[in-house]
Amino acid sequence: MAATAPNILWVCTDQQRYDTIGALGNPYLSTPNIDSLVADGVAFTHAYCQSPICTPSRASFLTGMYPNATHANRNGNDFFPNAYPLVTRTLADIGYDCGLIGKLHLASAYRRIEPRADDGYRYWQYSHAPRDDWEQGHDYADWVRSKGYILGELNRNPEGVPAELHQTTWCAEKTIAFIREERDCPWLASVNIYDPHPPFNPPQTHRAQLNPAEMPEPLFRDSDLAQQARLQAVDFQSKVRTPDELDIRNPILPGAALVTANGQTAQTPRRETNPVGARDAKTLKAAYYAMIQLIDEQLGRILETLDETGQRENTVIIFTSDHGETLGDHGLIQKGCRFYEGLVRVPLIFVWQDQFVRGLKSDALVELVDKAPTLLELAGLTPPEGMHGRSLLPILRGEADPNHHRDFVRCEYYDAVNGRDHSYATMYRGRRYKLAVYHGHEEGELYDLIEDPDEFDNLWHAPDKQDIKMDLLKRNFDAAMFAMDIGPQRVGPM
Repeated sequence: MAATAPNILWVCTDQQRYDTIGALGNPYLSTPNIDSLVADGVAFTHAYCQSPICTPSRASFLTGMYPNATHANRNGNDFFPNAYPLVTRTLADIGYDCGLIGKLHLASAYRRIEPRADDGYRYWQYSHAPRDDWEQGHDYADWVRSKGYILGELNRNPEGVPAELHQTTWCAEKTIAFIREERDCPWLASVNIYDPHPPFNPPQTHRAQLNPAEMPEPLFRDSDLAQQARLQAVDFQSKVRTPDELDIRNPILPGAALVTANGQTAQTPRRETNPVGARDAKTLKAAYYAMIQLIDEQLGRILETLDETGQRENTVIIFTSDHGETLGDHGLIQKGCRFYEGLVRVPLIFVWQDQFVRGLKSDALVELVDKAPTLLELAGLTPPEGMHGRSLLPILRGEADPNHHRDFVRCEYYDAVNGRDHSYATMYRGRRYKLAVYHGHEEGELYDLIEDPDEFDNLWHAPDKQDIKMDLLKRNFDAAMFAMDIGPQRVGPM
């Protein structure tokens, strides 16, 4: 380990889009603490996850390998196969004190606590989701109980869980406790906040801060109804709807269905003062932004702790998310087998006081697999040969062109959710064009992101774009082949 190896505060939210930060162009919500990270470090404005679903994305960025190599391509897996070491395991092996706070989701937590991988975490505060589904092993529910409340009862409250008892707050509390521990080695805190993941249930105190009527419209045209109808066989968590009546199943919003901790469905009362309907995109967006504002508040407490303990100077701070959320764009909510920008493009911010460039907004194409080799190099290690990720340190240190890192980015989807189609798909995105291939289907998507950045005009069948499509299909196929897991290291000619 390098003598100058820094502490690492790695904050990863769940299902947060790239366009949800005030300092990066969103005027509709307040994120002063995330904004401070943008001002103090490097914000990658074109960072892409390697799968639009939790487990394959997390397995990918924790190993630095694409999902097709990790053997963890789906949600709901029995176990994590440890095909490649987690970066936290590698750092723990060289002396880092590693802590997990919140979600891990490398294997299924269905009707059980997720079995641990060879993860390297000494400090373990686990909460797969803010539900009361597990009798033992759910540290967040135990914390709520220690405060004199029952999480399952709080979840049935149409006002939402109070901010002081929210899982986001618990994550901050446990992170602060970890940071304050006495130690003589560097530490890594992996902080995995569940929000702004569905069920879109911010505390009422935070929901009240945002007026749905003032929220921006989603990216939607009537043509999206026909486009999604053509793709209806391809698995997704919602059906296409107009923005005023989205396919919302279970968020805790006024007038919407509420799924309680025991799986029963109740109906929350509609507030007559609510100026917008309960299932429309603006109400959804207000709730989603409110969850992010709570995240920002609690991040502020964690950053204050770094300052109070004198550790800010030697701590690398990373703020990111595992994938995005469609949030009404193209008539969809939640996630699945699609590759729209709101779903696959996420925040990625790095800060290290006096070591990384300050105030840089890089529009280089980068991938979340690039985080693992970056962390290894920070610790003085050389990333292993064949790792798919590429270190971002040259850009972070101002030693490379900040506007170029990769010629293209990739995203993979292999039967990732329990859908009817068991869909397989891949995305290839260069600087101008994005190709989405739905394997086994005639339909696909091709967008010119310069002429059509909001992805309304699908050029898949356009006669004058067939040469471009065929070129991208070959590039996509080549990229998949070159990323293939070819097995053990070769030691001889036979």
